[in-house]
This record gives sequence, structure tokens and C-alpha cells, in this order.
Amino acid sequence: MPPKRRGPLQTVQRETDDIKRKVDALVQHAAEPDASDRTETLERCKELQRAVEEIMKTLKKLSKADELAPVGNYDQCKREEEKRLLTLYERLQSLAVQLKPHDEMAGPSSSQRDQESEEENSDEEDVSSEDEDAEEEVKDNYDNDNDDDDDNADSGDEDVSPTASGQGSVSYIALSAFKGEEEGDLSIQKGEGLEVLSKNKDGWWLAQNSRGQKGLVPKTFLKPSSPQDSERKDEDEDEGESEEEEEESSKTSNWNTVRKAVTEIDATDVLSAMGAIPPGFRPSTLSRLLEEGRSYRASHFIQPKLSQSQLSFKDLHMDPDTGKVHGRPSRVSLTLTLWSCRMIPSPGVGLQVLSRHVRLCAFNGTQVLSNIHTVRATYNSKSPKTWSFSPRMTGMLPCLLDGDCFLRCDSESPDLGILFELGVTYIRNSTGERGDLSCGWAFLKLFDESGAPIALRTQELTVHGGTPFEKDSDMDTTSTKRGYPTGVFQQMLLSRKIPKLVVKLKSVNTRSRELLNLLPDTIVGSLSTVHLLATYRQILADALLLDRVTMYNADLICSSVLASFPDVLDQPDLMDAFRKSWTESESNLRRSDKRDINVLKQMFVSVYMGSVFPLLYSAEMPAPCWADEEVESQRARIIYSPSQKTSVETLLSSQSSHQAFDITQVSYDLISSAQH
Repeated sequence: MPPKRRGPLQTVQRETDDIKRKVDALVQHAAEPDASDRTETLERCKELQRAVEEIMKTLKKLSKADELAPVGNYDQCKREEEKRLLTLYERLQSLAVQLKPHDEMAGPSSSQRDQESEEENSDEEDVSSEDEDAEEEVKDNYDNDNDDDDDNADSGDEDVSPTASGQGSVSYIALSAFKGEEEGDLSIQKGEGLEVLSKNKDGWWLAQNSRGQKGLVPKTFLKPSSPQDSERKDEDEDEGESEEEEEESSKTSNWNTVRKAVTEIDATDVLSAMGAIPPGFRPSTLSRLLEEGRSYRASHFIQPKLSQSQLSFKDLHMDPDTGKVHGRPSRVSLTLTLWSCRMIPSPGVGLQVLSRHVRLCAFNGTQVLSNIHTVRATYNSKSPKTWSFSPRMTGMLPCLLDGDCFLRCDSESPDLGILFELGVTYIRNSTGERGDLSCGWAFLKLFDESGAPIALRTQELTVHGGTPFEKDSDMDTTSTKRGYPTGVFQQMLLSRKIPKLVVKLKSVNTRSRELLNLLPDTIVGSLSTVHLLATYRQILADALLLDRVTMYNADLICSSVLASFPDVLDQPDLMDAFRKSWTESESNLRRSDKRDINVLKQMFVSVYMGSVFPLLYSAEMPAPCWADEEVESQRARIIYSPSQKTSVETLLSSQSSHQAFDITQVSYDLISSAQH
């Protein structure tokens, strides 16, 4: 029997155990009288520090929804791992201080001169409040870089003059460490003094350090020096020493804040300064919301919503005459088709794009009101600025590529509309770092000024740079605000260069309207899954409204379908497998049976338990990983393997390995699942 596959949190725990063993061995080795070269030991210490930081970064991204099986006390286990990693990091930091040559520990000024040999770890080894202040200054400096350009242009040579700052040859101070990645870059350390020799308009300045080394440095990492800098640095160091005596939980929070700030700088400011991302690109807002847990996932919005009294359901009712779910019309209930995107800038060199996609949700100008649905775009290298959707292919179109979507929302906001965020998932070739960027956003308001619904037709939406929560940022250098010709012909040419998203709003036919009215009042998803969601809601209503002893009974309900289907809803490849099996079974039904809700409910349970449920808890199935081609291919091989086309007997077969059984796999918890 193959070994059981670990969940993400358990993998982190194993990696932490492995690091702890290495740290213990290194500390013991360093304590031996005849220990080998201290320099070699110090390098091993630095490598372990970097490993701890990578594990911490991975741990911070994990959420309970990532686990293959429910984990008891998940949040507590995660906090304990954070404490363990912080303890290991502090042990390594103390060991590194002991292993440093004595001349490096003589004082702040000596440390600044000799810090070059530790350029890869300097900014990450200090977890005091000095780092938090410095990183915040980097972000503030970046936000105001346009103003800085004007000021620097006016001051001319005064900024780089050796006497301008009153500190000899030092005219600028590094706010954070920067490791040169290309030939011609200058690696710097936080707090290091630099002399700027020239300032380029692309944001990269030619600088020289105290050792006479010259190279390019991002301007957002520098600030003009002042006589008060050295005094403030001494005060910050004193604060850092006193902060080491605080309780462990406070240190953990502080260290995480520093890690987050450094990550944000690497993902946005540095990439922008390097020219790797066009103007208007930002960190993806909707991707961040998806990573925060299940609050913005379909698995949360498919659940019944409790009324204000918490004693009944707001959006789940039974029709006493038919025994079916009572259809509820919502303020907005429509279908739409993502058609294409054009004139979308491509990321620059140094970034490999793993996915181009559009995320959409209900939005009122200030708040996301629904789950976030993702549709992956089709890319053609011959037309790099054009994205298309719903490619023609044989067989069933995967719902991840399907541009046909539905949207329901019951918000009464006059500004209610659909928010579209164009995004890319990338990996940096030089560092292997993954990230999500927003290539722009568009908003389609669904009601006019009088409160009437807009016409259902094809809409060409202008794609704006930045985020929906900031002032408009140009996606390209072309802009009528900058003196561009304003004639009719020139305007026509200009409009062809503006990034656009083409969306077609469609009216809902009678059959689709009936199915949509069975869904929650607010939800967004793929139109190809509506019939499955409607049947699930009918099964859910039977269990909650008919089969319970009393409406005030909130005991666990024994149902594998109710307990696990929401998890499948968040995994598009499993939903595709379910749709495929459903279509095959439905083709064998008589026409009258296709309209019989009782027959459909029985078939739903049978098909689900025979095809998808065994896959969901298979030990061989890797955890889903967004835009990871290797993981997606491996999951596809398992999902569509001929051996998987079996019945529930698969669960009892000795030929298949499954995760350890957990009661939550077969029990539906109304209290924790329902929307409050």
C-alpha cells in the first residue's frame, strides 16, 4: 500500500522537525572545542535561517480549506508551528552573533562598513521595531515616487553632493537590503550609506558605496540622509534590544509584519522599478481575498443562510404543495458571457506567466458581496495583448475555461454591479517566487441613475489600472489628458488602443430561470454547473426541513454528500469529473425521469458517491494548487484513470489507498456550515 499523503500543515510540521534536528546538530557542533572553521559554520547557520523563513512564508499562506482532511484545532496547531519556527530563528540568530568575527560586533559604524559579506540575510535577521519603521518608509517612498522625481530634478546635484548632507561622502541611506540579481546591480544593506552618482528616469540610480563599488540600485530603497539619521538609528537599536525581552506572542506578530512588508516590496515595488510589470499593475485584490479562507468561495455561499433570529433559514424554503425547494427570485439574476480582452499589456522579461484569468464577483463600489468566480483565459502568442475565453474543443468544456457564467445578488445598493479583475499568476525566473498580479479592473453597473436595470446587450468595458479602491491609474502611456489630439479620427484611433473587456449580458430562458431561483440569493458561478447546484440544494432542503426531528434540532446529520460536496465545488477539475459522470448517467434516463426531482436526487447521490467522493479523499490525489501545471496534470491522470470508474466498492477495495477516516467526511454540521 502506498504511503498516505500528508496535508499541507502536516508537511510544514515535518519540515520544521527536520530543521530542528539540523539546528540542534549545528549548535552542538559549534560548542565543540575543536569545531571546524567558524566561517563554514556561520554559512550553515545562514542557510538554516533562510530555510526557516521559507517555511514561515509557506505556513502564513495556508488556510483550513487547503487541508485534504479536516484538522482538529487547526488555528491552534498553526500558531504553535509559528512559535516553533520563531524559536528556531532566534536560536540561529543568537548562534550567528556568536560565530561572527569580533570586528563585526564592535559597533554600529563598524557593522555598517563590513555588512557587505552578509548581504543576503541582513534585513531578515533583525526582527525589532527598526525593521517595521524602515519597511513602512520604503512603501511610503514608493507611493510618493513621482513627487520625489520632481524634487530630485529640481535639487540637481545638491542631493548627491558630498557636503549636502553633512556626512562626508554619504548622501543617501538604504532603507532596506537589496540583493543584485543582474550584472551591473549593486547589493546594499539596510542602513548603509551611499553616494548617488546619477539618477535615471526608469527608477534605477547609479550609486557608490563606501568601498568604492558602483552599481544600479532601485530609488525606492533609498532616502536622503540627514544629521538625525545616526541618532535615530541608535534609538531604534535600543528599542530593538528591549523588545527582545517581550513575550513570545508579541515577537511572532512583529516578525510576521516584517516578513509581509518585505514580500510586498519584492512583489510590486522592485518588479515595477525593474520594468518587469507595466504601469497600472498591482497585487491582485481578489486573489488575496480568496487566500484568506472560505469566506469568498462558492463552498460558503452555497450553504443556507440563517435568518436574523438564527432560528430559521432566510433563503431555503419548501413548497408545501410540491415538496420541492421554493424558488426565490433575486434582485439580480442574469447570465453573462466573457467574450474577450484586448490591448492588455504583458508582463516584462524576467517573469513567466502561469495563468491569465478574469475573476468576477458582485460589488457595490466598496465591498465584495458574493463569492469570487474565476475563468481562465486562452492565450495566443501571436496576439499577446488579446485574451479569449471558451475555446472550441472536443468533448466537455472544463468549467474553469467556460466563459458562460451566472450571477445572483439580492443587495439593494444603488451602485450594485459586477467587478471584473484581470489577473496573471507568475513566477520569477531568477528567484522562483510565485505571485498574483492584477492587470487592471472593470466595473459594470447593473442599474442606471433612475434605478432601472441596464439593457442586456454586449458591453465594452474600459479596463482601469490600479485597484477599485484607488484613483484611476493609466494602463498605458496613451492618454487624452496629456495633450493627445482630440479630433474625431484621432479619438477613434485612440479608442482602439485602450484596454477593453468585452462582456455579453444575456436574458435567462425559462428553464434556466427555474434552476437559478433554487440557488441562494447571492452566488456567482459557471452556468454549466447550475443543474447540479440546484439538485444539491434540494437534497439539502430535504435534510434540513423535512428529515430533522424538530426545527430547533442542530445535531450532526449523517450525509457524505452534504458534508463534502461544498469542498468539491471549490475544485473545478473534480466538478468537471462529476459533470461528466452525471451526463453519462442522465443519457440513460427516460424523458419523464429527467423531470422527476426524486429520480434526480437519487442519481445525484449515486453518481457523486461512485465517482467524486472516492477521489476527494484519495491518498494518491495531490492537493489542488492554483496554476501549477504539474499538479494539475497529475490530478487529471488520477481523475480520468480507467480504474477510477468504479462504484462505492472503491472505498473498501484493498487496491486503493485513502486518507485516514474522519467523522467530518460523513457528517454535516449545520451550526458551522450555515451562513450567519
